[in-house]
Amino acid sequence: MTDDTRVLYNANCPVCSFEIDHYAAYSDRMGLPIRFEDLNAAEMDDWGLSRDAAARRLYVLKDGQMYSGIPAFIVLWRDMPRYRWLARLVSVPGVHWLASKAYDHVLAPVIYRWHMRRLRATSTVS
Repeated sequence: MTDDTRVLYNANCPVCSFEIDHYAAYSDRMGLPIRFEDLNAAEMDDWGLSRDAAARRLYVLKDGQMYSGIPAFIVLWRDMPRYRWLARLVSVPGVHWLASKAYDHVLAPVIYRWHMRRLRATSTVS
């Protein structure tokens, strides 16, 4: 087992790739053991997820445990010195509850639906 953190994200989603590309560049500059895997090219058997399920939210694999949603962000932020303060803040019980509700019921579904509309639009143009 490795201490590496693995992040599964949708590089075809402009919102997802904008944020994760920022984290990837920062991690690369700092030499952090974080691997960022595009779900469109990743071996999904390693994750135990379908591509569609993976496109719905962020997933992080750390020390053999999978995290999704806000807990995944917290694990990722804890591994990046610049963002540890954010991990601590979002881990506070009331903040964690609010962030999880916002991510699970608003942000992730809206971003996923927008991504699916973009896919349908590009497939009808082709």
